[in-house]
Amino acid sequence: MATEASGLRAIGNRASCSFQHIPRVSGRRIIGVAVIARVRDNPAEQRRRNLDDTLKSVKPWVTFAGGVLIVAVLYWAQAVLVPFALAILLTFVLTPPVTWLQRWVGRVPAVLLAVTLVFAALGLAGWGLTRQMDHLAGDLPGYRANIRTKIADVRLAGRGGAVEKLQETLAGIKADLDASATPRGTVSRPLVVTSNQVTGFLGLAWLGPVVGPLSTAGLIAAMVIFMLLERRDLRDRLIGLIGHGQLATTTKAFDEAASRVSRQLLMQSLVSLLYGIAVFVGLYFLHVPYPLVWATLGAALRFIPYVGPVLAAAAPILVSLAALQGWTGPAIVLAFFVVLELFTNLVLETALYAGAVGVSQVVLLVSVAFWTWLWGPLGLLMASPLTVCLVVLGKHVPGLAFVGLLMDDTPALASEYGFYQRLVARDQSEAAELIDSHIKTESPSSVYDALLLPALSYAERDRVERRLSSEEEAAVIDATRELISDAAGMIRRHAETERPAAVDPTLPGPREPLRVLGYAVNGGADEVALAMLAHLLDDRPIAMEITSVRMQAMELVSFVTDRKFSVVCFADLPPSSSSKTRYLVRRLRSAVPELRIAVGRWAPAALADESPQALLDAGANSVASLLVESRDYLGGLLEMTRLAVPDTANAAPEVYGDAS
Repeated sequence: MATEASGLRAIGNRASCSFQHIPRVSGRRIIGVAVIARVRDNPAEQRRRNLDDTLKSVKPWVTFAGGVLIVAVLYWAQAVLVPFALAILLTFVLTPPVTWLQRWVGRVPAVLLAVTLVFAALGLAGWGLTRQMDHLAGDLPGYRANIRTKIADVRLAGRGGAVEKLQETLAGIKADLDASATPRGTVSRPLVVTSNQVTGFLGLAWLGPVVGPLSTAGLIAAMVIFMLLERRDLRDRLIGLIGHGQLATTTKAFDEAASRVSRQLLMQSLVSLLYGIAVFVGLYFLHVPYPLVWATLGAALRFIPYVGPVLAAAAPILVSLAALQGWTGPAIVLAFFVVLELFTNLVLETALYAGAVGVSQVVLLVSVAFWTWLWGPLGLLMASPLTVCLVVLGKHVPGLAFVGLLMDDTPALASEYGFYQRLVARDQSEAAELIDSHIKTESPSSVYDALLLPALSYAERDRVERRLSSEEEAAVIDATRELISDAAGMIRRHAETERPAAVDPTLPGPREPLRVLGYAVNGGADEVALAMLAHLLDDRPIAMEITSVRMQAMELVSFVTDRKFSVVCFADLPPSSSSKTRYLVRRLRSAVPELRIAVGRWAPAALADESPQALLDAGANSVASLLVESRDYLGGLLEMTRLAVPDTANAAPEVYGDAS
């Protein structure tokens, strides 16, 4: 019996830590302890937990290794992947005309006709451009005298100046190095190089350089034809493979990728066409040789981001230096391209191309560098469409959400979070810029509810959750207090966009300004919020007195009755509890029944109260979740005093915001 008792005591000691979590139900407590003990001592369960912890720790490294593997495959398999990507790109471009042609000639003839026309046009354009370049190369010897004259002018301009002195210094240093590098008494012997030239079989050696490009072009054409013929089947197979169980998400991703890539290519083609026409007309009247060549080359090069426009302008400028007499003509050509580029970027692309890519410009630049490094010039050409596809994947695939966040051109942070982040970083200058931008683009009076008030609520939340210290929260409150005057000044400067309705002169004015007591329930942040409300009421005959002095309920009642306030407005910002405010409202209502009581639980939607009913039941006339709602409520009281003295004792409660 003693052994059994000691064993039971040991079991009880091991399980005693679990007793407090189990209800005291007769006959069930020991069963619960046994279950907990079995779970706790189960080796399989412990192994599963250890495995989960291990997987969580190695997951980032697995993701990194997977990314490196994908990049390696893209690099080493570019001989296959580059033609495949180009074929997909051309399929996107040709799908609309093929769909249009199908109405009259059927699918197969429409595909063959569209592909034949496109590749024939590209081939003819390449052949014509090559012929024109050959003619230009033949004409270059005729420009030799003009080139020599310009070189002589440049040398004459630099004679005696810093350029010539620098050249002489470099030449002297080079001579000293050559003298020290060659030992005395030695004679350098010329190296004789013998080249063994092998005559191509039957004179077909010239085909070597063109076989590769021609075979690649043929492969691309074949893939485009079959993709266009089987595009519906390919689409269904991809959706079935990727979107199993997520049909709607996958369909939306495919549709968005197709529409964004097609729109980008369409707008880019239109901009390039207009640019090429402008280049042809300008160079024709400026007498630059072969303007059609430079127009075609410029239109094609504009498809290459960033680098293309520079190359498109550089070639005709260099030719103008060789072909045109003097310096005036080349200077005019240079000015023409500068003006044309500014017009294209600021007018054409803004009107036709803005937002077509949907990618951040910095990310697009990084993407261009990455794809150029990976696939060379063809990667540079395909960088924008490939980046658009990555953005769409990041938007619709949960595991790639970080890609969409990094690459998309939409703001990464909501305006209220961006403003709060700037205050936490103690960057009031950029925070003031955000205020100015909001006032210029949105309703000026909404800036308090949209930016400043959320910062106060988020600071209090983060302090409660120990993400911010009390000193850091105080710094956010002080910065917000300083920015209120800046916001008020900006609102006054933009007041013409939000003028109040004209006052009817036949109505009597209020007997006296409406006296309002603004009471900050919890101090600091609530007091700053009341200051925002006071700024919103600047243009109305409302006298608001703000106090944050801690008072007992009876002291507050005496203060209100002695100063003869008509309205008391409590500021109690979430996420703090409203219990103290409810108590004060209840005491004020019982002591001064005729008093108007407004409560401001001003906060962003994420922190707002679910229902204001508890405050209304305590005796509040108005509970607002936005500052503009409290402003409108007080303005309504002011209009009531213009007509008659209201019977406020039996006034019905008024609710602003979500009362559900």
